[in-house]
Amino acid sequence: MTLYVNLAELLGTRIEQGFYRPGDRLPSVRALSVEHGVSLSTVQQAYRVLEDSGLAMPKPKSGYFVPVGRELPELPAIGRPAQRPVDISQWDQVLELIRAVPRKDVVQLGRGMPDITTPTMKPLLRNLARISRRQDMPGLYYDNIHGTLELREQIARLMLDSGCQLTANDLVITTGCHEALSTSIRSICEPGDIVAVDSPSFHGAMQTLKGLNMKALEIPTDPLTGISLDALELALEQWPIKAIQLTPNCNNPLGYIMPESRKRALLTLAQRFDVAIIEDDVYGELAYNYPRPRTIKSFDEDGRVLLCSSFSKTLAPGLRIGWVAPGRYLERVLHMKYISTGSTAPQPQIAIAEFLKAGHFEPHLRRMRTQYQRNRDMMIDWVSRYFPAGTRASRPQGSFMLWVELPDGFDTLKLNRALHDQGVQIAVGSIFSPSGKYRNCLRMNYAAKPTPQIEDAVRKVGVAAIKLLAENDSFTD
Repeated sequence: MTLYVNLAELLGTRIEQGFYRPGDRLPSVRALSVEHGVSLSTVQQAYRVLEDSGLAMPKPKSGYFVPVGRELPELPAIGRPAQRPVDISQWDQVLELIRAVPRKDVVQLGRGMPDITTPTMKPLLRNLARISRRQDMPGLYYDNIHGTLELREQIARLMLDSGCQLTANDLVITTGCHEALSTSIRSICEPGDIVAVDSPSFHGAMQTLKGLNMKALEIPTDPLTGISLDALELALEQWPIKAIQLTPNCNNPLGYIMPESRKRALLTLAQRFDVAIIEDDVYGELAYNYPRPRTIKSFDEDGRVLLCSSFSKTLAPGLRIGWVAPGRYLERVLHMKYISTGSTAPQPQIAIAEFLKAGHFEPHLRRMRTQYQRNRDMMIDWVSRYFPAGTRASRPQGSFMLWVELPDGFDTLKLNRALHDQGVQIAVGSIFSPSGKYRNCLRMNYAAKPTPQIEDAVRKVGVAAIKLLAENDSFTD
């Protein structure tokens, strides 16, 4: 990537995170040239990129400024440390979300679905069709419990960008990232064990803990830098935590990327207390800035990090192809996989391996990152325009999920019910907490190409929220 694009992305991230506020003067061309060791023309090109994206505005003889009209919602608040581990609840709300069948008359803002309509998916679809017609029927046989060798080799190459030095033998192909997470948890923990989780956290991993009769300890999470290391250290001192489960890159649902220094510090904590780390990197390839962020696994030297991911968010969830790099827990993960699903379906593995080998994946990722970043800005703008005053929103640095926080006391369960007859569904915030916190929050998907129908759906969410707030205020009075 060219120098001016890198510089533009750096400045853009600082603007989006609030380092430069609306109306602030941005560093001069000369100052940036000296600071980053680049030419004046490189800085000028970077500013043109920011100007085109609406992040910077030139003023004659004064320099560049953050546009005053770019007033972003405040960031979500950081939760309080949990007093004790809890049994996971909220299964009914999760079930309501995941059993929703796609319908043309319902705008599904709640599910973690990528855009599968992009033309960059066509080579993969051709691969699937071609494999199904082969006379030797490779997609219909049992596969190696590790997964197809060709795909594992391609994933090992892919993970070099995340800083990981892996071989095909270090990887196990799973039926989606969900199985990667569940086999990892079962490989380390037993019923009654405690797992520390970032909060808010992915509901799927927590429901796995619930199903295995384990407890979760919620660790407060900063919407820009991730899990609180101070709170985590205190929890590790107080409780016999068996594992730490988190999503440090393009977090679900907050969208942050944990800084490298904090990833290293977290790994040091895990080593000190001798606990495993289960790292969910399913959105890591969708970071808006290049190169993609490093994983915690890339710093791991003693095999305590189990890295889980899949192609569900980068390609399509219906492929059901994920993987885990389990480190020292490889044999246990293989056993857990064998007693759950056995080997993973080979046809999509072969098709994805060919897609990667032919060089189609990186152009596809570039297209999706650009689309999702543009959609994020539009979704935040819609939230600012249609939602109640005082609404807070995350600043995703990757993926396609926005976390929205409404005033204390608001009930998004009631909001979701009110939206049901209007053809809109959201993900209620309480499913992202083991104890049912974040009832005043919701998550919305912005992956699909913007349409008047989607904007109208977001408007309906905002209007319904304003109405419920007014009714609540009236009842309180």
